[in-house]
Amino acid sequence: MRQTGKHSSRNYLKTVAPPNHRRYEVTLTTRGEKHPFHSMALARLLLCGVLIACTSCNSIAPKENTPKNKTESGFKPATPDKIEDFATPDKLKALDIQEAFQYRIGPGDRISIQVWRRAELSQEGIVVSPDGLLSVPRIGNIQVLGKTVSEVQHLVTTRLELLYIEPEVTIRVLDFQNNKAFVLGKVSKPGVVNFPGRGTLLEALALAGGIPDQSKNALLSRCAIIRGNDIVIWIDLQDLLRNGNMTLNAPIRNNDVIYVPNASEEMIYVLGEVQTPGAILLKSDMTVLKAVMMAGGINKNSDPEKVFVIRQQNTKGEVTRVNLKKLIEKGDFSQNFTLMPNDIVYISPGGMTKLNYSLEKIMPSVQVLNLGFSKSSFIYGGP
Repeated sequence: MRQTGKHSSRNYLKTVAPPNHRRYEVTLTTRGEKHPFHSMALARLLLCGVLIACTSCNSIAPKENTPKNKTESGFKPATPDKIEDFATPDKLKALDIQEAFQYRIGPGDRISIQVWRRAELSQEGIVVSPDGLLSVPRIGNIQVLGKTVSEVQHLVTTRLELLYIEPEVTIRVLDFQNNKAFVLGKVSKPGVVNFPGRGTLLEALALAGGIPDQSKNALLSRCAIIRGNDIVIWIDLQDLLRNGNMTLNAPIRNNDVIYVPNASEEMIYVLGEVQTPGAILLKSDMTVLKAVMMAGGINKNSDPEKVFVIRQQNTKGEVTRVNLKKLIEKGDFSQNFTLMPNDIVYISPGGMTKLNYSLEKIMPSVQVLNLGFSKSSFIYGGP
């Protein structure tokens, strides 16, 4: 080949035709150094460069045309569900009734009335009506709704004193029906539970059959105690049941509603360079490392130093970076965050992944920038 100068520092190409070899070699010389390249490899590089330029010109590039006034847009951002604040032991203590527990009679209770030496006045199993009335011989109906046993006994004695001299009255409750709670949601036997004494949350859950086996179900991590018209108390079931924090075993009042919500829709999402990206059911104490491993682990194209956790707070989320390489190599678990429902874990691609991906899409049979090849295969690869 023609030489541009004997001592020129410019690069020049010299074609060499080796005898009895059907491949050609191109030697790139720079300042007196020679680097052999296969002619086919060089041709592939040039062709890929042209194709990349062409595809970049012909790629689809949508342009935003949403109205300047955001209220006119048909796109509405989805806001996350309200995150419940779990009740602290101090808050539960403040809501608790400090006075000694006294049972109060209500509808459905069966009452026994005994009057000493007055058999005609004694009755067994008188049922309190739904409106709270108790039918007593010689007295008639008296209102006992919400009264204690001692208060009812005093009331009956006072009425009988108008007819008898110093009657001795004894009131007993044979069947307690007004010390109850309604347990709903993900329990084995939802419905009404009755307490023989002062009820607690754990007692209510046990009377409702307990929480079903969670090995085949989603994690049940919380429950709500609905009291009256304006009080909702959220209890961290994991802290109560798994950690044995009995300060969260809240006392239950009459007519409280205990609701254990279904957690089957609580998901996290793993995206990016993992083996099986997708949605993962949130389990107990799900961390970033657990989520990545449940997605099959990172693949060879990933950048383990750039793992991001995206958490939606409102219309703008919070993004936190996790160095998974540092976590694994040095055992630094300070960034192994506990995940929350709807968190997104994104594993970034490595430096050459995007370019390799583009080239493989353009020329599926050619992997020009595959960094795993040897020098000999780069020079002599392909017949």
